[in-house]
Order: sequence, then structure tokens, then C-alpha cells
Amino acid sequence: MSDTTGGDTVSGWAFAVRQRRGAMMQRVAVGLASSLAATPLVGWPIALTWGAAYMAIQVWEAFVFGPVNASPSRPMSRARHVLGGATMFANTGLYGALSLLLWVFGGPAGGVSAAIMLPAAMVYSMVNAPRSLTVLACTVTPQILYMTAFPLLLMQMGAPPATAVTAAAAVTIFVIYCLSVWRGLAERARREQKDRLLAEDHAARLRKALDEQGAFLAAIGHDLRTPIGAILSGAAELRGGDLQVRQKAELITDAGQMMKSLLDDLLDHSRIEAGRMKVEVADFDLRALLAQTLRLWRGAVEAKGLRLRIEGAHRIPAGVRGDAMRLRQVLNNLMSNAVKFTAQGDVTLRLNAWSEEPSGYALLIEVADTGPGMTSDQLGRLFKPFDQTADGVGAAHGGSGLGLSISRNLIELMGGRLTARSAPGQGARFTVSLFLPRADAVATATVPTLDDSRLAVARVLAERRAPEAGPARAAPVRTAPVAPAPAPALAPARVEPEPPLAAQADDEDRPLRLLVVDDHDINRRAVQLILQPLGCDIVAAADGLAALDRCRETVFDVIFMDVRMPELDGRETTRRLRAEGGPNAATPVVAVTADTAPEDIAACQAAGMAYFVPKPLTPPALLGALQHVLEETQGGGAQAEGDQAAA
Repeated sequence: MSDTTGGDTVSGWAFAVRQRRGAMMQRVAVGLASSLAATPLVGWPIALTWGAAYMAIQVWEAFVFGPVNASPSRPMSRARHVLGGATMFANTGLYGALSLLLWVFGGPAGGVSAAIMLPAAMVYSMVNAPRSLTVLACTVTPQILYMTAFPLLLMQMGAPPATAVTAAAAVTIFVIYCLSVWRGLAERARREQKDRLLAEDHAARLRKALDEQGAFLAAIGHDLRTPIGAILSGAAELRGGDLQVRQKAELITDAGQMMKSLLDDLLDHSRIEAGRMKVEVADFDLRALLAQTLRLWRGAVEAKGLRLRIEGAHRIPAGVRGDAMRLRQVLNNLMSNAVKFTAQGDVTLRLNAWSEEPSGYALLIEVADTGPGMTSDQLGRLFKPFDQTADGVGAAHGGSGLGLSISRNLIELMGGRLTARSAPGQGARFTVSLFLPRADAVATATVPTLDDSRLAVARVLAERRAPEAGPARAAPVRTAPVAPAPAPALAPARVEPEPPLAAQADDEDRPLRLLVVDDHDINRRAVQLILQPLGCDIVAAADGLAALDRCRETVFDVIFMDVRMPELDGRETTRRLRAEGGPNAATPVVAVTADTAPEDIAACQAAGMAYFVPKPLTPPALLGALQHVLEETQGGGAQAEGDQAAA
């Protein structure tokens, strides 16, 4: 007989003991009530003494079975098992002894009370001894013995033999019935435990399958973002050509953006299904976000000959707290659907907001169109993943069928609701209702163009290369882009080592020296293509070990580090780079990663990375990261010089 847990299974003995421990306060309450009820018949000294003894044995039982009821449970010795069984026998025996006192001091009235009390106690013992015949025997046997004494007590009080025989038969029938019920309860408890274990095993296998699916999608997403990034980067560079080249570049860009959108939807859907999707909370400018969304869609609306209308913009607050990126994603999905399904008429963005004291705003954002509308059946299937609401819709309009499903889940994660109303021939209206707290401070974010990004980096480079001079001699910062250095036709970034550190000249006019670490050649080439117009000196490494070798040979200004690499990933490479204390121990490392969840970014920061660029790579994102780390480096150098001057 075991009283310990074994994995997910629990022995019948331990299960029943824990059940009795959970019902201890119930026994205490019943004991106090029984003591009070018996007082008129047996007198308060006897009732008080019995009640105190009954309370004491409850405490003793809890002590004896302490190892079983502990968390985690501990094994009990054989002697303690025997002591536990005797304690349970004494516990129920003491309760049943009150029935004899009622017979002795209360006469026939006491016997009637005892006849009600003992069967109730037996039922209680039976219910609280599931799956353990041993616990049942220890707790029910005293009650059976007391009940078998009833016929004898009746005869002693002068009852005819027939009455005693009838009482004995009733007791026998009741005992058999109770044992039969207990068997049914025990069998049901065993089945429930088996079903629970099967359900837990199924849930564990399902979680494992979801984890494997998530890992697979993450790997596929990482691999697909590489060629998508190259497509978008190459198309961005082609936009500066003649009209025919620009048209081809726009076609390539549109195709790349469509691939990226489909990939993002699939990854978001997998995160939501696995319960891993999270929303962030930060201050942002809601008015600026809505204005950027309208500017983004104005061209697409006008290209279809539609009108873009906005109502209630003056009611919208500026500073709020929430997840600006996910809210923008939802609005873009809704606007995309409205433009997609509207052939003529209007696309309207209706806005309303009011203050919800003391801490924020209630928002209503509605996107309405004058499209064909939907039937009630289509509305019922609207937010189901992969359901395009009608045969042929996906083929006619494109899309994965995930946008609305993802949007509803994102809004619900933010604590809001996304609803739809429509009727055939009356267009559709999608309404986002959401509460957003007030912002503490708002920093308006803008999306830079490729030329703006290059110009910003050029300004930082101009400041970095300016000759040292006093304030009176400082030349104004040039605002034109730095002239690009002659570059060969697009080819893999060179990987030959630089001259030894001792041979390098400390020349402020040298080009910006960058190390690009990525196991995909196409990513290295994409970075080279984006940064060549700035005249950067680019060294490439195909893995973490090669990157550490390059860092021992050459001083770099910035390192772009892919996070997912075989053999030695980007985070471990950065940790080793910082720990070695070499010439690049303090060089800013920019993580290049498709894993942009908060925990992934935190892991990169913990490894010593200074910034990150999401995949697929785009010129504005790459140049923005370069500008950020250069400004941080330049600001740190200026601060150090100021500290030295003050000293």
C-alpha cells in the first residue's frame, strides 16, 4: 500500500487521505453541532468532554498524515501507516460513541436521534474514502458495529423480538447498499482519473505539436524573409532609374510586399493559436498614427476612382498608451478590405472618442465602404481563419483569409472589440471599440523615406569626419549626401581580412568600416547594395566564428549581426566579443533578426547588442539603425570629451 504520488497518478490511499484532510473543517463543524444537539439529553459536562476529545483527534489525524498532505508529499513509514489507520478508526469510533451516549442517557428519544446520526456518519465516511478500501474499512467499521448493536439495545429496552429482527434487517440492507454505492463511486473516480490523465497527456502532446509548429514556422519565416528582403532592397535601388526601370521596380516591390504580408499573417496566426501573441504598452500619438494610415491608403483609394472621407477627427486625442504597431496593423487590414471590395463610391473612416475618467479615453473607430455588402451567413463566417466568405473571393481579390481573424484577436488582446455590420447592397462597416489610457509623454514617430534615411546617415558621417576645431572654427554640417565611392557591380561582399591593427592609420577621413555577419550570402549582398552609395567599407563573415576572427584583425565602427546562425548564433557571438576585450569589445552590434517578440529583443539586449533591425531588410530600416548607433556613439564620445574638459 503506497501513499506517495507517482508522476501524475496518486494511490487510492493518498487520494482518500487528502480528501479527508480537505473535509476536516466540515467534520469540526458537524462535531460542534452534534455536541450542542446532544447537550439536552446527555448534559453539558458529557457533551463538552466529548466535543473537546473529538476536536483533539482531528488535530492528531492531521499531524499523523502530515507527510501525505504536504506539498510535495513525502513517503510514510509502515508504522505510521498503521498509526494512521488506527487514528481514522478511533476518529469515527469516537463520533459513533455519541450515539451510545444518546441511547444510555436519552432512552427511546436518544435512540431515534442515534438512528439518524449514525447512517449520516456512515454516508459521510463512504463519500470521503474514494478509491481506497483500506480507508473505507477504517472509517466505516465503527459505524457498522454501532448500528449492529441497535437491535440488542432495542431488546434491552423491552422491544419485541420482531422489532429487533426488523431493525437488524434494515441495518443489513443499509450497509449493503452503502458498500454498493461506494463501489460505484470508486469506479467512477478511477475512470475520472484515467480520463484526466489521458486529457493531460493529449494536452501535453498538443502543446508539443504547437511548439514544433511554431518552431517550424519561425524557421520557415526566417528563411523566407531573406529572399524577400533582397527583393525589396533591390527594388528600392532600382527606383532611381528611368521610367521603365521604375515601373519594373514598383512591380517587384508590390510582389515583395505581398509576400511579406502573407508571411506576417501566417506567423501572427500561429502565435495567436499557440497563445504567444502579446501586445505592448507605450505612449504614442494617436492622431499621427491615423494621419499616417490615411496617407498610406489615399493613393490606393484614388487609383480605384474612390473617395476617401474622414469624420470626427477633431474628437481624437493625441497622447495615448497602447500598442501602436498592432493598432496600425488592424487599421491597415480594415482599410485594405474596404478598398479591395469597393468598386465605386466611398471609403470612410469615422472617429469618435470621449474621456473616461480618471485615466483614459473610450474610442470608436469605424471603417465603412460602399461595396457589395454581405449576407448574414457571410457575416457569421467573416472572422474565421482562411475563410474568404464566398467561393472565388480569394482568387478574385487575393489574401490569405487571416487578416480579419488576426485583427479581432489583436483588438481582444488590447481589451476591446471588433464587430462588423453589413447587408447585401449596403456596404460594410467594421467598428473597433477600445479603451486607451492617457499617455505620459508622446513622441511622434515618422516613417523615413530611403532618401531621408541616407541623408540622415550622411549628416552623421559628415559630423564624424569633420576636423577637430573650436566652436568658432566649426564648419557647418553639410546637408547633401556624401558622394558615393566608386563601387563594382553587385557582388558578394568581400571577406578578405584587413591589414593588422598595427598597420592601420588613425585617419578620421577613412570610410565608415562595417562588419556584416550573416550565414546567407544574399543578405550580405543586400546590405552591401544598400550601404555602397554611402562609400562604406564593408567586410563580411558567414558565421560567428569567422566574425570573431575578423574582429581580432580589424577595428569596426558598427557590426550588423544575424541572430540565427548555425554553430554559433549571433547572441553568443556578441557575448564572446564583449568578453574577449579585444579592439571591438565596445563596438555597437546591431541585431538583424526576424524574431521581434519582446522576449527575443530582451535576449539580444542581454547579450550586449545595441539595436536591432527586423527582417526582411529594407533600406530605411537598415539606414535608420545605422544612424541611431552612429549618433549614440558620437554622443558618447562628445560626453567623454566634456567630462575630460571639466576635469
